[in-house]
Amino acid sequence: MAKNKLNKNWLHDHINDPYVKLAQKEGYRARAAFKLKEIDEDEKLIKPGQVVVDLGCTPGSWGQYARRKMAGKEGGGINGILIGLDMLPMEPIADFHFIQGDFREARILRQLEVALAGRKVDVVLSDMAPNLSGIATADSARMEHLIDLAVEFSQLHLKPSGALLVKCFNGMGYSQIVEKFRAEFKIVVQKKPKASRDKSSEIFLLGRGLKHPIENKLQNSPADDDSALDI
Repeated sequence: MAKNKLNKNWLHDHINDPYVKLAQKEGYRARAAFKLKEIDEDEKLIKPGQVVVDLGCTPGSWGQYARRKMAGKEGGGINGILIGLDMLPMEPIADFHFIQGDFREARILRQLEVALAGRKVDVVLSDMAPNLSGIATADSARMEHLIDLAVEFSQLHLKPSGALLVKCFNGMGYSQIVEKFRAEFKIVVQKKPKASRDKSSEIFLLGRGLKHPIENKLQNSPADDDSALDI
């Protein structure tokens, strides 16, 4: 009974959420688009001409927002390169190069290299989050692991002056994540957009300027090796 009541309460809140209604009105696939929009408007992250990579991009609302920012005239294409990676399938977005698979695998990263066409990335976005178990220590470890992956991806692919935006949760392990960001980026900013629900411990970390970019290991990887990269 309690679970049914909880589900009904969530559904009621979701249906009446102003950002859900706004997402439907503006054609976004999820209300999450407005979290990125607010952060972007504050921090001037996404611009025409950039290379932007969206990790964990499904269902695609962040990609939709980035595409609109990078687009030229109404009905035209984008100025720049926009790439998304996710293990889950995603409905197509115009001018958005979607790669389905685990970005830790050399095979998937080689597809990314082709899409990048030799260019380094200006902005890496990550709205990735683990399936929460309710066990604080386990959930914290899973979240930290995803952020480590995003940071390591950025070390390989970001321009030295580039930016990484990740989602995390303000709770157990959060201070360690912030310290890791400070160790890897010259500027670190914490953001809690208005579109993030009040009850949620969700918070976003923005890192700018890599301190320790590393050589792209794919340059020397065998063409037929589908094993996971040690990153």
